[in-house]
Amino acid sequence: QVQLVESGGGLVQAGGSLKLSCAASGTVFSIDDMRWYRQPPGKQREWVATIDTDGITNHLDTPLRGRFTISRDNAKNAVYLQMHSLKPEDTAVYYCNAVAQRDYGSEWRNYWGQGTQVTVSS
Repeated sequence: QVQLVESGGGLVQAGGSLKLSCAASGTVFSIDDMRWYRQPPGKQREWVATIDTDGITNHLDTPLRGRFTISRDNAKNAVYLQMHSLKPEDTAVYYCNAVAQRDYGSEWRNYWGQGTQVTVSS
């Protein structure tokens, strides 16, 4: 089983920064795309960013460009979300998502972390 564990959330004032981390553990052979999603209070979960296997190609939701950056460390099976100039509307539970293979030739499956709370105060 592949487990994704997020960390780095917390309470921050508007204009502040946070860096979220997500590490995959358990039996992991290969990880394809890694993504961040978020779910604001009372709203549906929304996509934030994607980074490809090579760690070079990444995509961010347009309104977040310039404030958020996604990166990954394949040696650590980890993905990160650096957030700057945070706004109260960035308040949400942030989830890590990855498509991964447990063993060579096994099925690619979609995995989710348990989420980490980010609260931005005005």
